[in-house]
Amino acid sequence: MKPTLIALGLFVVTAVAEIFGCYAVLLWWAHKRAAWWGLAAVLSLSLFAWLLTLHPTAAGRTYAAYGGIYIAAAMVWLRYVDGQPLDRWDWIGAGLSVIGTLVIVIPHVTASGKN
Repeated sequence: MKPTLIALGLFVVTAVAEIFGCYAVLLWWAHKRAAWWGLAAVLSLSLFAWLLTLHPTAAGRTYAAYGGIYIAAAMVWLRYVDGQPLDRWDWIGAGLSVIGTLVIVIPHVTASGKN
């Protein structure tokens, strides 16, 4: 169970780095905020790419499994950063995506003994 929790935690940190990096681009480019938002975007998206290299399984499987956690993290961002309430469809969709992540991650992380 511990390797699975570590892998999921790594996915969460990876998702936050990606979402923040994209949000920083939005603020800098579309909303004409200060140039340092562009630098924050570059740093955060670089961190995101590097974090993807730390995952213990094949790249395609990592990206597929990561997608579910990204969706859930985006819903949290929607609620707490964008201030939008989540409806039942948001909850259902995020829940299904996390279940999909677990279906992909658990057998491969526990079988590999890594992470």
